[in-house]
Amino acid sequence: MSPVQAAITGIGVVAPNGLDMDDYWASVLAGRSGLGHITRFDATLYACRIAGEVPGFAPADHVPGRLVPQTDRWTHLGLAAAAMALEDAGVDPAGLPEYDMAVVTASSSGGTEFGQREIEALWRRGPRSVGAYQSIAWFYAATTGQTSIRYGMRGPCGVLATEQAGGLDALAQARRLLRRGSRMVMTGGTDASLCPYGLAAQTANGLLSRSADPATAYQPFGQDASGYVPGEGGAMFVMEDPAVANGRPYGVLAGYTATFDPPPGVGRPPCLERAVRGALHDAGCDPGDIDVVFADSAGVARLDRVEADAITAVFGPGGVPVTAPKILTGRLYAGGAALDVATALLAIRDGVIPPTAGGYELADGIDLDLVRGAPRPASIRTALVIARGYGGFNAALVLRDHVADTITEGRV
Repeated sequence: MSPVQAAITGIGVVAPNGLDMDDYWASVLAGRSGLGHITRFDATLYACRIAGEVPGFAPADHVPGRLVPQTDRWTHLGLAAAAMALEDAGVDPAGLPEYDMAVVTASSSGGTEFGQREIEALWRRGPRSVGAYQSIAWFYAATTGQTSIRYGMRGPCGVLATEQAGGLDALAQARRLLRRGSRMVMTGGTDASLCPYGLAAQTANGLLSRSADPATAYQPFGQDASGYVPGEGGAMFVMEDPAVANGRPYGVLAGYTATFDPPPGVGRPPCLERAVRGALHDAGCDPGDIDVVFADSAGVARLDRVEADAITAVFGPGGVPVTAPKILTGRLYAGGAALDVATALLAIRDGVIPPTAGGYELADGIDLDLVRGAPRPASIRTALVIARGYGGFNAALVLRDHVADTITEGRV
């Protein structure tokens, strides 16, 4: 008996270049960037002053009023995207058994902005000024918990804290929950740490771009790559067995593998290639079956080289179209890979590979078929998404068109 299929039936997006899925997708295809100078606070004293901020997002338009002061912006974005995903899937949680619905999200920074405000209140006005919600709003599981409470999803709940790789790890855990009997899983990831404390914490890794020009600050695989631009936002998904879904799924999670790099200096190579090969094996496909790769796109020369070498080792020089749409949003940490999954599913739906924006020159020795300029029409049945998290986390995930996956299952 074949395992339960893990199909994505609803997508919700909140991104620096789009406040919903359609707006975001139109921006990606048009090459409209959401990067700009930080406006949420005075970043004059910071080395990194460019970011992908979600503009015009009003929490009260998406989150019950009582939750707004109790939760962090990162949770506001997650709840907004979750509501969009449910509507897109045509799922009414009130009509499903509460213990058959699960929630699993990715988290990286947690509620840094909320926590900073409370610490500021502590130092300025004393301990009685710190609110009770500080104990939960900063916590990396807060979005999972608030989503579960809001919709009465009392099945298995969890959170994956593996930085950007977590966006893929969460979807893989959602697939496990479906196979263990959950009827529906809300999954994905968001992040929002564009506040003084949050940016200071991010700057510590030494990987952020110091460029003052939004147009050139982030150049994945570029000759002048000087780091990545941070951002906020992400995507949430409804995942179900397509046999019980209301409409045709966007695609199926066909394969996944996670690996962990050895510590620096021990003489062993990074394990990203092994993650890619493992995901293909789990999906039952060969390298030639992959129609497009959505790259992790670090924008850091040595990390770009590792990823390019892994892709080339598996697919051959220029052997598969590669794209890096996050150049328009920045790296969103827990939300970044989830947003790449949403983009890949829309690419499968519409038969087009979104381009990597910017006319910069690729670094010497980067032998990738990086899609540049205009969107590239293509028949896309299978896509690979790659994600890495700071500290050695690697993840690779294979998405397949639902119709193609049904045909594959029929041949097994």
